[in-house]
Amino acid sequence: MTKKREVTQLDRLESVREALKIVNAQPLAEEARAALAKAMQTTEDMIDQLFATRPGGRLEALYRVSQVLGTSLDLDEVLNQVMDAVIGLTGAERGFLMLLNPDTGELDLRAARNYEQETLTPKEVEFSRTVIQTVVKNGEGVVSTDAQKDPRFAGQDSIVFFSLRSILCAPLRARGEVIGVIYVDNRAQSGIFTPADLNLLNAFATQSAIAIENARLYTRTDKALAERVAELETLSKVDHELSSHLDMDAVTALTEKWALAETGASRCLLIHQQEDGSLALMNKPSQPADGGLDDALSRAVRQALTAGSAVGLDPTDGIPARLVVPVQCAGQPACALVVERHEPFGDAARQFLPRLSSRAAAAMENARLYEAVQEANKAKSKFVSVVTHELRIPMTSIKGYTDLLRQGAVGPINDMQKNFLGVIRNNVERMSALVSDLSDISHLETGRLKLNSTFLNLADQIQEIAATLTPRFQDKQQTLDIEAAGDLPKVFADPNRLAQVLTNLISNANKYTPNAGKVWVGARTEGDMVRVEVKDTGIGISEEDQAGLFGQFFRSESPEVREQQGWGLGLNVAKRLVALMGGEIGAISAVGQGSTFWFTLPTYALAVDEEQS
Repeated sequence: MTKKREVTQLDRLESVREALKIVNAQPLAEEARAALAKAMQTTEDMIDQLFATRPGGRLEALYRVSQVLGTSLDLDEVLNQVMDAVIGLTGAERGFLMLLNPDTGELDLRAARNYEQETLTPKEVEFSRTVIQTVVKNGEGVVSTDAQKDPRFAGQDSIVFFSLRSILCAPLRARGEVIGVIYVDNRAQSGIFTPADLNLLNAFATQSAIAIENARLYTRTDKALAERVAELETLSKVDHELSSHLDMDAVTALTEKWALAETGASRCLLIHQQEDGSLALMNKPSQPADGGLDDALSRAVRQALTAGSAVGLDPTDGIPARLVVPVQCAGQPACALVVERHEPFGDAARQFLPRLSSRAAAAMENARLYEAVQEANKAKSKFVSVVTHELRIPMTSIKGYTDLLRQGAVGPINDMQKNFLGVIRNNVERMSALVSDLSDISHLETGRLKLNSTFLNLADQIQEIAATLTPRFQDKQQTLDIEAAGDLPKVFADPNRLAQVLTNLISNANKYTPNAGKVWVGARTEGDMVRVEVKDTGIGISEEDQAGLFGQFFRSESPEVREQQGWGLGLNVAKRLVALMGGEIGAISAVGQGSTFWFTLPTYALAVDEEQS
């Protein structure tokens, strides 16, 4: 009769729950929805209680609450779910869940809840450690109907002081090992729990342990992933900073900075082995070394450099812990990266430092190559400077004596001799032009070329240069047209260097345009710049040759180009000079369709703005 009544009540409650779900799907006022939510929760609690009191109902209730587990992978949420379910199944007043800490072996309290599904305050955390330790030691659950009279626990301080009576505690097992305990109690009443409750709790603990381990695994995986992402972000910043510098001192300073920041070290050293075998510091550490390198550190550095692997030293007798990692460039040890601190280094530091060393190695190699290139450039510039100076003296002498001979200063000469002297003079002029270009490049590369810029009337400059080159155009029956209005804004430029650029471009147009061809020189305003263009109807330039057009000593392999005199320096000098005057230069061309060379210069207004800024 009781069973039939319970089923009827359960059926009615199920009907009420379904009706409430239908009402919940309707639009409701906020107050009405809150009242409805409370009614739905009350109904669920009543259904759970009926499940727990009917024969086999506890198993059904266990099945129902077990379904809740696994719906979340957040460890704290899972632990609270477990405790709320246990309290609901057993009718306990309070419950506690503790997990063994794998590092310390101690039990850590991870959840403490009451019957109203509220987290207990620290003052309310009162339980029997004796019962818990017994469960952990024996690996079996414990039930006590009245701990005050239970011979196993009566007289224990926690039992007496906290007035504990009904106690139920079960181990949490995973992979055959106890990973924690579930503990519930009731301080007011005795006889609350039975052996059947313990069996139920043991069954639920098995399910709970699986859910907890899954959440733990997910948490560890998620944490490891987050740490890896953070490390990648850090390494990305390291790469960006190191690749932004080509100075060795800056690279070593950045390496020291990141090593200290990410390993928690108190000092960082970069030590390299010199040609005589001795060890020396590459950096100036923020905490300087006292008395040089001790024997233990020296041995560790040599070992790391020889073996090509990290060496760790534990702290001893006032000497800090050390981690030594080799920095290898092109497969060869360049130096050793050393960090120190009072505490031993953990796995994070041991994993990070080799990754930092590989990035530091690339940056150091780039800095070394850059320094080598700079030294080579300095040596080249010095050589060019010496050579150009030494060549000018004999060329001036050759040119002067050649002119005296041609003028008959030392006696009459015949036509053949005069032609020979003319050839000598022309070649001296070619050599003089080459020396001048080399000298300009040397001065540009070393920053010794200074401009004497002023405000110029560009149209006058173009007309003046065109006039000096007119004989060349006449010799080839070419047409030279100038289109540069006199009302163009003034440009801010060095008159001599501007003349050099114009001469180079117009001369090239004349040189590579066939007889009777046309050359056009024009200028127009383009924003805050004036654009100058030199167009011709010459042989044109292939796309392949355009890629190297403004490089030093570049000359096309085209026979039409090779038959003309030139060194391949003029356009390179012109590009550098235009850039120095604040403009740009470029070319547009196609084979057989002529070429257009252009460059820009800043106007008066732009020059004034730059000066004021």
